[in-house]
Amino acid sequence: MAKPDANHVLLIDGREVQITHPDKVYFSQTGISKLDLVRYYLSVAPGALAGIRDRPVVLKRFVNGAEQPAFYQKRAPAQRPSWLRAVILSFPSGRTAEEIVVDDAAGLAWIVNLGCIELHPHPVRSGDLDHPDELRIDLDPVPGVSWDHVRRVALQVQAFLDEVGLHGWPKTSGSRGMHINVRIEPRWTFAEVRRAAVALSRAVEQRAPTLASSKWWKEERHGVFLDYNQNAKDRTTCSAYSVRPLPDARVSAPLSWGEVPDCDPADFTIYTVPKRFAEIGDPHADMDAARGSLERLLEIAAKDEAAGLGDAPWPPHFRKMEGEAARVAPSRAKSATKKSTVKSTRVKMPLIVIANSPDKNAALAGLERWKSKYADAAGFLAADDVLVDSMRGRSSTWTRIRINLRHVPENLRPAQETPDPDDDPTREWREWLGITDPRLPT
Repeated sequence: MAKPDANHVLLIDGREVQITHPDKVYFSQTGISKLDLVRYYLSVAPGALAGIRDRPVVLKRFVNGAEQPAFYQKRAPAQRPSWLRAVILSFPSGRTAEEIVVDDAAGLAWIVNLGCIELHPHPVRSGDLDHPDELRIDLDPVPGVSWDHVRRVALQVQAFLDEVGLHGWPKTSGSRGMHINVRIEPRWTFAEVRRAAVALSRAVEQRAPTLASSKWWKEERHGVFLDYNQNAKDRTTCSAYSVRPLPDARVSAPLSWGEVPDCDPADFTIYTVPKRFAEIGDPHADMDAARGSLERLLEIAAKDEAAGLGDAPWPPHFRKMEGEAARVAPSRAKSATKKSTVKSTRVKMPLIVIANSPDKNAALAGLERWKSKYADAAGFLAADDVLVDSMRGRSSTWTRIRINLRHVPENLRPAQETPDPDDDPTREWREWLGITDPRLPT
């Protein structure tokens, strides 16, 4: 049996931080270890801290490395340094939790040692937990959409923000999309900030209807989805300089607007970003000095509502909101029509579930088996007919894969079968709560 590696102690600004199992490999293809990851974050600490300092942080822990499933830990560990703060947050469910607040490089290293490859701060400061100081715009491309498409939508967002008197700060998501953060005055509630985000998403969709979508349900989306619900309370996104759990250890890299038209997300990794940071500094260094007002966005939201455009769907764990339409996927919705005295129903979207698994690779393997079994039907599928959903359970995520059969002739459409694999880790507690079908991806 191999002897466990000894712990490594770092002295950071006069504070000792113990790195346990420092040689543990977190990225197998590149051999990046836990200690390598800690050293990366310390090399860009001023930039990474700008995104998380004085904010409660959800600990997304990859304790077995980037290739293995992570779990979410909202509650601060009981065993933590005396110099590490925590604050108590309340959630839509009515529950509360004490969450870690990171103030310095030592705190940053401490949470990375817990397996936090990514950093997930809330959009509030510890002194005012009810009023966000950040509007978050998440550009999420549907399958088959190119990176150039994402960049074009980002520039549409920039132009619109300029018109409403706001400054956006773009960064690669570290995956396929892009984030644009807007520093705002902490005057509005979470509901009001989300309302402003809905208005922005709809406005960009109206300006670029072939490029952008504000539709919450995946089966209705096209192009790049502007995920307004990232502004709902209790939602977090990875912050600037976060390493993502991809084989090349990509980084969510802050950009200047001049870099957006030609940037390539693959250029920003744990290997390249420290040198970039040392040479050019943090492109978002002035963000805190650019606080803006949501008044004009909220005026647009009021006009939308006056014109009959109601609220957009909320995430599934929120109670039904006033003005929100029925929270049901179009594939499940049925419209009744009268013909003589007989009512008929029509399913809007023909979706079937083909795989459920906490292991994304196992779910994708199930997709390939389905395509082989139903090769004739699979030949009609467009890229965005395959819906790969990251579903959030109580403390971890799992993968659901659905197929939209809208382009498949009716005589070739396979019926719903038992998914393969069919390992939904939330089934037991959903059945206990009386919930029969998970509706929304995270």
